[in-house]
Amino acid sequence: MRVLVTGARGMLGRQVAREYQKRGVTVYPLARQELDITNCEQVFSILDKIGPNIVVNCAAYTDVDGAEQEKEKAFLMNGLGPRYLALACRRCGAALVQISTDYIFDGKAEGPYRIYDTPCPINIYGASKLFGEASVREIGGRFYIARTSWLFGPNGKNFVDTILSLARERDELKVVNDQHGTPTYTVDLAGALADLADSKAYGTYHVTNSGSASWYELAKTVVYAAGLNASIAPCKTREFPRPAARPGNSVLDPFPLKQVIGYNLPGWEDAARRYLKEKTVMEV
Repeated sequence: MRVLVTGARGMLGRQVAREYQKRGVTVYPLARQELDITNCEQVFSILDKIGPNIVVNCAAYTDVDGAEQEKEKAFLMNGLGPRYLALACRRCGAALVQISTDYIFDGKAEGPYRIYDTPCPINIYGASKLFGEASVREIGGRFYIARTSWLFGPNGKNFVDTILSLARERDELKVVNDQHGTPTYTVDLAGALADLADSKAYGTYHVTNSGSASWYELAKTVVYAAGLNASIAPCKTREFPRPAARPGNSVLDPFPLKQVIGYNLPGWEDAARRYLKEKTVMEV
């Protein structure tokens, strides 16, 4: 089996490539310099040459605030790129795993969002990712749309690393307590994506660690688990205005992930502790 991973130098792309390498699969981990998914001719040429069985699209524009000023760039990467990949996958018979986001929802739901709840993004980033979903569905073929959220892990900028750095520099931090989602460890996510791609049960899925938290709760857990002394104080989103609006609730209901791959991902607290343990080993 041949697996092509786009965005392979990003936080998730690196982990997906490692996961498939551990499984003894032939992996083609391509960075943007090697495959620009917004270049249709290049996408077709490379996929025709490699002939992958599975393409995992980890290439994306992920700067949520930056997208408000770079709308066209966000839509090119997150919307048009997936369209080209879907077309090329249909042409060579590959299955496409398209990574999407919790930010396609407006955050007004009282409980977790289900896979067929109506999207209503409130920022450009979410709108661009929803465009990508629609592009993949419109082209058809064999595809998985895997929505995930609040990623952390090695080899990439993420909230957990930011909090650790700030907690080592300051005695007190303020973190918003009115945005809720599910922190997700890229190691756990990569394994689930590979299992999902093996299932042949094509369609839309929510793939996150289990449970939910606010950014404040995640920060407290991380600082405590790391043995740091900084105090964490809750605050409201309005106290730290950002260019892009954020949904107040973007928790994703995992059904029917367990029914398809046989398990739900571990709780986010366990995932965060495992990541901290791995970081400690890597930093020694």
